[in-house]
Amino acid sequence: MKKHTLACWICTLLALCFSVRIAAGAEEAEKVITPTDAPIVLFNGKDLTNFYTWLQDTKREDPRKVFTVTKEADGTPVIRASGDGFGGIVTKDKYTNYHLVVEYRWGELTWGQRKMAAKDSGVLLHCNGDDGNYNEGGGNSPWMAGIECQIIEGGVGDFLVLGGTDNDGTKRVPKLTCEFVKDRDGEAVWKKGGEKQAFTSGRINWFGRDPDWKDELGIRFEQDKDSPGQKWTRLECICDGGKITNIVNGTVVNYGEMAEPESGKLMFQSEGAEIFFRKIELHPLKKE
Repeated sequence: MKKHTLACWICTLLALCFSVRIAAGAEEAEKVITPTDAPIVLFNGKDLTNFYTWLQDTKREDPRKVFTVTKEADGTPVIRASGDGFGGIVTKDKYTNYHLVVEYRWGELTWGQRKMAAKDSGVLLHCNGDDGNYNEGGGNSPWMAGIECQIIEGGVGDFLVLGGTDNDGTKRVPKLTCEFVKDRDGEAVWKKGGEKQAFTSGRINWFGRDPDWKDELGIRFEQDKDSPGQKWTRLECICDGGKITNIVNGTVVNYGEMAEPESGKLMFQSEGAEIFFRKIELHPLKKE
């Protein structure tokens, strides 16, 4: 009887300790960080310490080495996303009120169903909920619910509002309010002073996106602000409370406000095209 009681107490104590560890881990994962005095350097030039991997088919495992740290010909360290699989690297922490600075360039490789399609990637902002919860979720999607700054040939700087469903059925409904006009095909294009609408899904094109855009490899237009070919592009997303400003090579290309949520993880996509990142930093917002 005493041995049985002692065993029960030990099991109870172990269960309690395990529960505390889980709770502590959950609290750690939910903390929200704001850069204050100096930039937060998410890519440290050495490894992917500040990220974890999520791929639609292999989840948090990356057996094909879709995401690696390598070096440019001049020795500059970069993150390589091979494009062989849909998913991304996701920050371990959540962030709010920051000025994201990303420098990226395209590689040569394209894969699968997007082999002859426009090279595609993106940065998902304010991601919340379970991994793989985009759309119907269930852990089977490559993305998380959030607000995407699109990186795609001919459409760098578009907004996409991506809702989702957590594993327990919880609905994630991000929201972004934008001013816009409709183009020839009825698509929303950002325009200051235009009609204002709160979007809970869909895309808000950057102001110069050509209505003749097609999902074709190498597509490009004269007004595009990203750098051509395999040259480096500087992409910035200023997240200030509910306001989000997308900047491509120094030009403001899109703007939204009253974003919900105002914080979350960041996800850098692999979407069928090889892409390199040499800088990923979160700078403090400029003080007025």
